[in-house]
Amino acid sequence: MSNLKQLQDATSLRQLAKLLNIQFGMLSYLLFKKPKSKLYKKFDIPKRHGGMREIHAPERDLKLLQYRLSVLLQKCADEIKASHGHVEDEKHWGIAHGFKRHHSIMTNGRAHTARRFVFNVDLHDFFGSLNFGRVRGFFIKDKNFKLHESVATGIAQIACYENKLPQGSPCSPVMSNLIGHTMDIPLAQLAASEGVTYTRYADDLTFSTNNSSFPEKIAYKSGNHTWELGRQLLRIVQRSGFSFNDKKTRMQLQDSRQEVTGLTVNRKVNVTATYRYTVRSMANALFNTGNFEFIYKKLDDSGVEQVYRSKGKPKQLIGMLSYIDQVDQFNRKLWVENGLEPDPTLGRIKLFRRVLYFDKFYALNQPLIVCEGVTDNVYLRCAIKSLAALYPKIVAAGAPPKPMVGFLKYADRRTSEITQLTGGVGGICKLLKNYHEDLGTRFRAPAPKHPVIVLIDNDGGADSVYGAIAGITKKPKPNKKASSIHVTGNLYVVPTPQLPGLSKTAIEDFFDAPTLATVVNGRTFSKENNYDGSKHYGKATFAHEVVAKNANVIDFKNFAPLLERIVAVIDAYGAKLKAK
Repeated sequence: MSNLKQLQDATSLRQLAKLLNIQFGMLSYLLFKKPKSKLYKKFDIPKRHGGMREIHAPERDLKLLQYRLSVLLQKCADEIKASHGHVEDEKHWGIAHGFKRHHSIMTNGRAHTARRFVFNVDLHDFFGSLNFGRVRGFFIKDKNFKLHESVATGIAQIACYENKLPQGSPCSPVMSNLIGHTMDIPLAQLAASEGVTYTRYADDLTFSTNNSSFPEKIAYKSGNHTWELGRQLLRIVQRSGFSFNDKKTRMQLQDSRQEVTGLTVNRKVNVTATYRYTVRSMANALFNTGNFEFIYKKLDDSGVEQVYRSKGKPKQLIGMLSYIDQVDQFNRKLWVENGLEPDPTLGRIKLFRRVLYFDKFYALNQPLIVCEGVTDNVYLRCAIKSLAALYPKIVAAGAPPKPMVGFLKYADRRTSEITQLTGGVGGICKLLKNYHEDLGTRFRAPAPKHPVIVLIDNDGGADSVYGAIAGITKKPKPNKKASSIHVTGNLYVVPTPQLPGLSKTAIEDFFDAPTLATVVNGRTFSKENNYDGSKHYGKATFAHEVVAKNANVIDFKNFAPLLERIVAVIDAYGAKLKAK
């Protein structure tokens, strides 16, 4: 049975609770017994164009309930679209672009590229106008839902706070799109009849056309040369229970910069040139001084654009570069799909990488250890905590002991692509070369306060690392017996120590025999990449199921020589700083 049919068949709050996979008692407690003051946390965030936006973040249990309701309603919405023959995916976009899978400000802007006229209007108090009565009434009366009154009431009680859909609730976005759709359909019909494209992103409505004149039913130029809302547009929006924000109405012609949801759309969807120049300026200041001013523009209460400055944080700059990269990725995908040559973006990717490198490896508040993979991080953390009493420079005693070194966390796929930190020997070699280049040509800020310690297995793969080091230092390849190698700046490489009877070592070799012989589900450990899964388990299982879960009983004494090398590097870099 479809999700929509199950929802339509429900006739009580108890049945709704079952559909949301929550105990009826818990649902009743959240809706009727728990004090309203404890259901939400209220705070304000700045709006993009000035003023503050009031956010009501639900507490954990209510948030989970609202999330489940959101998922259920989204499934119902997808079933409704499918029943009408409508498909919305990565290639087929709908009218509404906010808060939807496969939709974004880029897809919203894409619908309005290369147009003679682009007309933007904003709705006033969009979420606030979606009150309890409207939410409940929609689910009772809408022809696609027609829910039982008790169920519709329960949905409205879960979703609403202080008689409206709160911004901050997981289910407010999908509900706003469901109710907003009753306005979207007649607006899209009006636009289509006039040769105009219409889209909506939350409360932001956009109309565009290449017609020689803009249709007066949507907007017209008054006697004082300002653009006014057309009668038909006003009538549809007002009948739908919404109103306009008069301060945010603008017509943009093709010979001026045209923007839709913050992106230029004159030729393609793009971040404004001013935005990119500002980001580059802030990045250069960071590289040269270690600090930068965070510069941003927004409208004040009177509607005048003001420039604001504050001390910048690297995460702000990384967020801005990520935003630029997302737009570039969107355009690249479209060009490839259409057999076109993508615009070059290598310069922006390099800038993004340098900022990430500066943040990860240069602006450190403690020594950083870079391992070949995530499992090595697990081993080393456990060893450091186990031997805490012997190494007070890298771990603070306590319960539990707290490492005073950081570990590089390998990030998501796109960040890994940009930084080229993909793990393994290849990723280590890219790190050495890129960081050396950045130190030599870009970074002029005060010297880092702490070292970066790259830990490598002293096996066959280490030859590539030693070759990369020789290329950077212009010296012969390091000896495998070296306890550490200074590469450049605050960057060091520490190979695993050699062991009796072993000419090559990997970090797993430092575990005792009983640990390495641990059987998991009838299988034994193999440190090889290509192993028979029916007989053996790999490094991930060994790290998480064997080492992490049994760290309090494992004997880590063989890790002592490796930790001593790490401490020696920290001391050496500290002495280097003092000598300057």
